[in-house]
This record gives sequence, structure tokens and C-alpha cells, in this order.
Amino acid sequence: MKITVLGAGAGGTAMAFDCANHGHDVRLFDFPEFPDNVAAIAAAGGIRAEGDIEGFATIVSAGHDIDEALTDAELIYVVGPAFSTAPFGQILAGKLRAGQTVIVSPSSCGGALAFKAAAGIAVDDDSVRVAETSTLHYAVRLTEPGHIHVFLKLKAGNLLAALPGKHTDALLEMIRDVYPGMERANSVLQTSLQNANPIIHPAVTLANAARIEGTGGAFLFYEEGVSDATGRLIEALDKERIAIGAALGIEVLSDPEMGMRQGYMLEANYGTGYRKAPGFLGIGAQPQLDHRYLNEDVGYGLVFMSALGKQVGVDTPNIDAMIRLTSVLMARDYGGEALRTPASLGIGELDAEGLKAL
Repeated sequence: MKITVLGAGAGGTAMAFDCANHGHDVRLFDFPEFPDNVAAIAAAGGIRAEGDIEGFATIVSAGHDIDEALTDAELIYVVGPAFSTAPFGQILAGKLRAGQTVIVSPSSCGGALAFKAAAGIAVDDDSVRVAETSTLHYAVRLTEPGHIHVFLKLKAGNLLAALPGKHTDALLEMIRDVYPGMERANSVLQTSLQNANPIIHPAVTLANAARIEGTGGAFLFYEEGVSDATGRLIEALDKERIAIGAALGIEVLSDPEMGMRQGYMLEANYGTGYRKAPGFLGIGAQPQLDHRYLNEDVGYGLVFMSALGKQVGVDTPNIDAMIRLTSVLMARDYGGEALRTPASLGIGELDAEGLKAL
């Protein structure tokens, strides 16, 4: 299959490697503002990986020419933080053709809806099949340009939903060779709510804010950053996320339970479960507070969950407190910015029944 991966960060690089390693023709694209990794991969002719998946995989091309990257593409992965979804959608506007498939991975809460809006595709238009996953399929870091360390490739527990949902099963079959552990979600709201990054990352970051600023992140994020008290904070946020799902008739698994299914964790515990999780071992903290663990996971994730909770009548006092505290620490108003909300995605007027039908 001819696959295009948009986004040459650690996640996109891992996905490009994995798909190429399974025999697919892969082209990698990123914007010119991010040249280093793309240049290294182009020069080497491929990507080197170590860890849970390893080896060298040849890439057809890596560059900044979107038309070249889309040559004969059957499947297009959009891989990056939440703030990259709209720019990728905009650069593809008018370039997609009927029969192609786009998968936003990870969703980062409402990713398929955000992509369709940016690409000028109506929510119910399925001439181009658009889907999203609940999380990235890898715990991965770039160790140097063109070289990744994969701490874990998920064994299970990554959900996929198409928008509209009638295409979900066909898309799961389309990617089954590379992602046999991908699972069916009932809707894009299930994939969005099952994304636990907004529940974990801000809680651990705020609990370790002085440590991050004082050391430049010179500690292990999970092994040293999650005390039992921090675990209780994660749990309080998680309970509100699960309650929003219940109001929509969606089963949202607790993060430790899902972490065990995915292969990250060994026990369903919010403290030691993270500290001793095999999939998190060796992952360092971010070097500063101005980082996607707050800017993305609060600004896009928790803000989206808070607004969705209000829309379906679920109180989210702990999520709201996290948004306010993060706004104080970062001297910006994440709630007021409303970077991604049901309203901004065009579903703000839907009641619970309308939301279930997405």
C-alpha cells in the first residue's frame, strides 16, 4: 500500500518506520519549519529504530513538498500534537480525492472533526474516509534526527473510529497488518474520551512544576514524578472523564485499566501503577513548563472535556480547577482561548442523543 505520513516528530517517524518495515511504500512530510529530522531521513534513505521495534526501514521520500508526498497515496496518517491537526487539514484542502483514507493519530480530542473542518470536508461527507485513534500506538522518543527509541508499541487498547462510523470496520482491516491490536470504537467521542493524556500529563506536570523549572526536567517523569498524592489527583480527573462518557452511553476505561491492556502497566493503581509501569520506564520529564503536556493536554484536551461535560450535564470541578491552575502558572487563559471545544468543532448544539449518533 502507498502510505503518506504527515508529521515527522517522534510519533510520525515511528509510524513511518513501522509501516515501511511491514513492506508498504511510505512517504514522510513535514512543514519547512521542522527541517532536521526530515533532512536526516532523506539523507539516510530511511529510519533507524531501536527498542520494542527495531531495525532500519527504507522510506520512499522525506521532504516538504506536499504534492510529492501525496503521490498515489491510498492512506494518509496525520500524526502530531493537537495544534498540528488544523494546519495539516488546511494544506490538504482541495488535494484529497475520493476513495482516499485519512487517519488522525492521535485524536487529541475531536481530531477527526478538527481535520474535516480545516480540510473543508463536511462532517457527513464520506467520499474521503476520515478516522481517528484514541492514542498514539507508541511510547517513543527521537534520540537524534532519523533515529528513534521505541519504549513500547501497544499490544491492544488503541481505539479507532471513522467519521461517519459506518467505515470503522473497513479501516481496521485496512491497517490490520501493522496494527493488529487496534480496536473498534463506537464513535469519535469514544476515541476522544479514551485519550488519557489530558488526565495524566497536566497532573504530573503541575505536581512537579518547581522540580521541572529547577532542574530543567532532570528526572524521570513517571518513575520519580508520580507520588501517591499525584496518583490521587490523576484519579480525580479520571473519574470525571469516565462520568462524561457514561452520560453519553460510552464506556470509558480507567487509565490504569487501559494501561494494563495496552502493555504500559502491570497493575491498576494510580500510584505504583505508573511508577513501576514497564512502558514508562526511562521516560524523562519535559525540560520546561511551556510544553505540550500543558499547552496541548490542557488547552485542547481538558478544555474540550470540560465543555463536553457541561453540554451533557456532568460537573467537572477537578478538570476545571486544573484548567484554572494551569492558566495561572502559564499566565494565559486556556479556558478563554477555547482552542478546541464542541462548539469550535461544530457539535456544540447537539444533545446527548445527537452526540451519540456521530
